[in-house]
Amino acid sequence: MTAALGRIIIYTHKIEQMVAFYSKHFGYTLSHIEGDRILELKPKDNGIPILLHPASAKQKEGQVLVKLVFDVKDVPAFCEVARGNGLMFGTIFQADGYSFANTKDPSGNTVQVSSRAFMPL
Repeated sequence: MTAALGRIIIYTHKIEQMVAFYSKHFGYTLSHIEGDRILELKPKDNGIPILLHPASAKQKEGQVLVKLVFDVKDVPAFCEVARGNGLMFGTIFQADGYSFANTKDPSGNTVQVSSRAFMPL
């Protein structure tokens, strides 16, 4: 039996800012069931949904060793559009056949855009 990754849960104290961030910069749309405290952000096309879960008072944001990586064909072009929308990425790094850059979401989680998925095999 196998299992596929189906969604990512982010615990946050900044639900509204997180919805705005992932909607504006990565094209996610909000889906919410009345009475459910978890908000679901669905990708526009293929991709993994992000569930936003209210963090408890004792949970510290941005302390989990997880990085969300979004696949983009042209990292510099994506970063330029993001900058126009108010999102600053750090240095664009060149790796072995691909490039990537990092930023932070409103809860302090590292978010990366990477062209690794488009590398020739």
